[in-house]
Amino acid sequence: MNKQPKYRQVADVVRREIVNGVYPPGARLPSENDLQQRFDASRNTVRNGLSLLVSEGLIASSQGLGYEVRSHEVFKLNASKFENLDIPQNGDAYNTDVTNAGRRPHQTFRVEMLPAPKEIAARLDVTAGTKAVLRFCHRYVDDVPWSTQATYYPSWLVDASPRLAEPGDIEEGTTRYLAAQGIEQVGYFDEIAARMPTPEEARLLEMGAGVPVMIWTRTGYSADRPIRCTITTFRGDLNQMNYEIGDLSARSENEPQ
Repeated sequence: MNKQPKYRQVADVVRREIVNGVYPPGARLPSENDLQQRFDASRNTVRNGLSLLVSEGLIASSQGLGYEVRSHEVFKLNASKFENLDIPQNGDAYNTDVTNAGRRPHQTFRVEMLPAPKEIAARLDVTAGTKAVLRFCHRYVDDVPWSTQATYYPSWLVDASPRLAEPGDIEEGTTRYLAAQGIEQVGYFDEIAARMPTPEEARLLEMGAGVPVMIWTRTGYSADRPIRCTITTFRGDLNQMNYEIGDLSARSENEPQ
């Protein structure tokens, strides 16, 4: 006998049907009245079940329009190849990856000089409060918010690479620009975490209730010291990160890329 609350039973059935493709992305679910009859349940029970699916990011509700299955066209980012200067690029790494996937990139920029936050200063090996340049990008894939990216550069680096502090895009990408100035990134350290978004992150990424963000922090190093710290905040429902490590010659071409 199923001892789960009735609203969870409703959510379980509808969730299974979404996963199995009965209701594909973009499809509207049956009305609350129809679901009441199907499950022999009260309106509040049906609403609580649907609210659970909303909180999981599976469906979205529109005033007066009922519930719709969310579209999840996931973008796959190969993080081990991102910013690899040995790979031909069409602009910066973001534009290259999005274009190569047959999709359309668009980004806006904000550049400012500000005191380095404590956790950033520690990664850049400078004293907290030391001035740093922040280059902030709001990035889109096919006009859908994809990520925000905040990259901090220590002030000593800006003296040798003044374009870092100029507004707007560095078309070839900052990693390639710095290499041309003789400041080569020879390695990086990645940190990956997940959490629920702040109100500002949810606004910028146009996220529905129940969707987490993925936080990718990459600290880049020259041969003798850190040269930048990049914090990228992704929509958790629209992104997947991949790494390639070691000899993968035995990997089948039919495996997920």
